[in-house]
Amino acid sequence: MEVKRDILWRVYLSYILMVVVCVAIFGKAVYIQQVEGPKWRSMSDSLHQRIDEIEAERGTIYSEDGQMLSTSIPQFDIYIDFRVAGLREKNGARFRENVDSLSWHLANLFKDQTAAQYKTILQRGYKAEDGYFPLKKKISFREYDELRKFPLFKLGRYKSGMIANERTIRLNPYQMLAFRTIGLARDSNKVGLEKTYDSVLRGRNGKQTVRSIAGGVGVPVDDTYLIEPETGKDIVSTIDVFIQDVTENALMKMMIKNDADNGCAIVIETKTGKVKAIANLGKRAPGVYWEDFNYAISPSEPGSTFKLATMMALLEDKKVRLNQVVTLENGSWKVAGQTVYDSEVHKENEVTVKHAFELSSNVAMAKLAVTYYAAAPNQFLKHLNKMRIDTVTGIDLVGERSPVIYRPGSRLFGPTTIPWMAFGYNLSISPLQTAMLYNAVANNGTMLKPYLVSSIKEEGIVLKEFQPAPWPGKICSDETLQLLKSCLEGVCTEGTAKTLFLNAPYKVAGKTGTALVADGNKGYVNRIYQSSFAGYFPADNPQYTCVVVIKNKPFAPVYYGASIAGPVFREIADRLYSTYIRSAKTNTASLRKSDSIRYSYSGYKPDLEYLFQELKLRYNDSTGRADLWGSIRNNNASLVLQTKPVSDNTMPELKGLGLKDAVHLCEEMGLMVNVQGKGRVAEQSVLPGQAIARGQLIHLTLN
Repeated sequence: MEVKRDILWRVYLSYILMVVVCVAIFGKAVYIQQVEGPKWRSMSDSLHQRIDEIEAERGTIYSEDGQMLSTSIPQFDIYIDFRVAGLREKNGARFRENVDSLSWHLANLFKDQTAAQYKTILQRGYKAEDGYFPLKKKISFREYDELRKFPLFKLGRYKSGMIANERTIRLNPYQMLAFRTIGLARDSNKVGLEKTYDSVLRGRNGKQTVRSIAGGVGVPVDDTYLIEPETGKDIVSTIDVFIQDVTENALMKMMIKNDADNGCAIVIETKTGKVKAIANLGKRAPGVYWEDFNYAISPSEPGSTFKLATMMALLEDKKVRLNQVVTLENGSWKVAGQTVYDSEVHKENEVTVKHAFELSSNVAMAKLAVTYYAAAPNQFLKHLNKMRIDTVTGIDLVGERSPVIYRPGSRLFGPTTIPWMAFGYNLSISPLQTAMLYNAVANNGTMLKPYLVSSIKEEGIVLKEFQPAPWPGKICSDETLQLLKSCLEGVCTEGTAKTLFLNAPYKVAGKTGTALVADGNKGYVNRIYQSSFAGYFPADNPQYTCVVVIKNKPFAPVYYGASIAGPVFREIADRLYSTYIRSAKTNTASLRKSDSIRYSYSGYKPDLEYLFQELKLRYNDSTGRADLWGSIRNNNASLVLQTKPVSDNTMPELKGLGLKDAVHLCEEMGLMVNVQGKGRVAEQSVLPGQAIARGQLIHLTLN
């Protein structure tokens, strides 16, 4: 019995101890969950939180006429966290109550699936308790704004589980238009203005605390930033959308017609050096071209357009006179064991120096160069230095390549270098350098640095403005300039471009060019010709300088500069002359006329009243005291101030408002404004009376 009691006592004691330990463990668990729960949950959250960098919104690139060439727009990926307590509580009552109406709204907004299909998708995600369910990707801000108002989603992310991941994408509204010049904004491969002005455009990134969820995606803990992202500044380019469009279309037509390999066309404003258009087209497939490379800043053998530099050196050194006679040797001439050929046989053999230039004779240029510079090549090269032929233009584009000029002492310099250089071979310069040289002649000897950005802005305020930058001194004397101008005009009236500009309503000064260029390692066997035309117009009062360079396909049946590049120049010149130059006097005269008898102006009512007071104008006020916007109309010689109705829900009539008033009014209603032109509002994309929503984009066209 004693043994039995001893054993039972030990068993009971062990049982009691086990019960006590279990009670203690259970009590501790309850204490941790109920009393210390908030502390440990906070610690858990902090372990899953991190600081993410928030990318700043990149600045916009505008054309000089106010069009957006490259801008950043927000894009959203929408996910749902079906594990949030707000969706799971009360056995999912909130989800079940809203899933039908939410599905209907989703189907109505995206129109890619039916309401029943959306309901099935949502139910599947809810059943699987998916913590990172992808609902829709790459939606616009407008769609996202609508989405936030939908049933369930309007309750917020902690009750609906909706997660919106915002990212910024770069958009070129005009797509291919000046695409290579404007550039790309990819992280690893920026080009064009996007690269040159990257430090200005990119702004400063911010920082925000986020909580990690499934997939490693960070959801902001709150709506505040540790460091606020700073939006990049805007740049206004010198590009004119109309001129760029004309230039690109003219070049494209000829490229397709002649099945050319690549080409470029440049238009510069003569008196400022502003690049108004720069088109670069390369062939992707037969008949398919794209802005794939900036050919305008890449050197190649220029051909006969370079003869302008040779003539400038000869005339400036007074080596020749324009009426001096030179023999063309029937189109072929031997020098240092090599033969110089004219591209076509001319009827005349004994011609003046001026006419030899007009006929684009290689023989004449080579003979003159050998006669006067073979023994003193540095004298010739000194002129090229003065014309800045031997250096880059300095345009604000990263990637401009240096020209190739051979000099005495170089391994590649020989007895044929100077004669071949005289007609555009044995050297490489870019089309932009050619344009800068011709523009200097048009600009009376002052060489201007070409540039692509006219100003830097922040929220519409000009921070920095770029002015024309002339290089010191003139490229030659005034006397030489007048002789050169007569030569260039002669090309278009008596020379290789005579037929091209027959019956043109304006005078052109220019030069054709045709160069046989190498095809990589294959050399010259494929007979690839580069056609070019460089000049300015109107010749008597130059407004624009234009250079066209087209590299033709192998064995192209038509390849002369006057036949390939010349028509592109002519089309560009015709369009610009009729649009900007011929109508300039008429437009100036019309601007001087007084307003018509009947007129109407609109604006902020206190501003209008102040204006009337300052001008001491009498008027009749038919508005109410609470009215903030008004319009003034003349009625039988009397002024009447009328109410301009404005509603928060519908679009008001903006026509007649100045830019300041129109933007102020739109932004007060929560609209995003895109502006084109100058003056007062002439057109609006959202018509008066239409319903509006905050965040909606409206385009305003000013007159």
